[in-house]
Amino acid sequence: MRRFTLLFFALALAAGAGSAARAADAYKAPRTPFGQPDFQGVWTNTSLTWLVRPPIFKGLVATPQEEAMMLGGFKQMAGDLLAEHVDPDLPAPPEVKSAPQADLLEMDLKLARIDGQPRSSWIVEPADGQPPLTEAGKAATAAFEKSKGYADPEARPNEERCLTSIGLIEGPPMMNGGFNGHYQIVQTRDHVAIHVEMNHDVRIIRLTDHRRPSPAITPWMGDSIGWWEGDTLVVETTNLNPKGAYVGGLTGGFAYSPNAKVIERFTRKSRDMFLYEFTVEDPVTFSKPWRGEMPFRPASGPIYEYACHEGNYSLPNILRGARVQDAEAARAAAKP
Repeated sequence: MRRFTLLFFALALAAGAGSAARAADAYKAPRTPFGQPDFQGVWTNTSLTWLVRPPIFKGLVATPQEEAMMLGGFKQMAGDLLAEHVDPDLPAPPEVKSAPQADLLEMDLKLARIDGQPRSSWIVEPADGQPPLTEAGKAATAAFEKSKGYADPEARPNEERCLTSIGLIEGPPMMNGGFNGHYQIVQTRDHVAIHVEMNHDVRIIRLTDHRRPSPAITPWMGDSIGWWEGDTLVVETTNLNPKGAYVGGLTGGFAYSPNAKVIERFTRKSRDMFLYEFTVEDPVTFSKPWRGEMPFRPASGPIYEYACHEGNYSLPNILRGARVQDAEAARAAAKP
């Protein structure tokens, strides 16, 4: 009897999974007025899943124990960055000379799921979840990281200068971060625009004009053209800026070469999810193309202004302060 009961439940679970898969396959995305699949709205991809697979995971699909370890370790590392949001109905807090933490992580504190499976990394190929860096790619990435500094205004990191977002969330590929992780998609017949909350960038994808600029033109987000393959939006990006090295969240990163190309695929799978797939090709940096995927889910809007450095006053003020220090040092040296 017990064996029959177990068999019954196994068959029921299999039938349920099959029904869910058939429902996903049968889903038809809503259409824009000009007949294209409609991706418009505000979306987010925040989660505890990162680009590169951390060593605590044994495979692409995480176990419940591995997910619990990831959450526990992340909470320990983040500390008071995970403080509860302030209740707007509470009275004003007491005045203090300094606050322990000015930032707050705004993210989904669990691994992302695709087809119900918790993912340990966005990278799905190679199977080990690691980007297949060449020796030249490793050297270029190390040199880029070494070039960052704070003594020279020209060497300060791109994200610190508000030229790119932290972790290059704007992409491509578009990665997840710990805060300001919203994307607003707007479509016309000939273009798709993706407004990225962090650093208030807007990616413009041309659907009809596929002419490429000169290789000397290298925007931070490259040059993107797109087309439709059935209900999937395919986007190909070239002309990526080699100085816009991608940093993959908490798990490392890489520096593109001028030969890099990223191919993205956007497919609506249900009312509350679209699947984002990407392939990175760069024969200088990587020994072979590699592929990743992540889910995007609806988010409440609107997207508010992301004012990086509140007008970019920080660097001029730092330079003014350094000149004051130079003057003070000169006066001190001139004293008998």
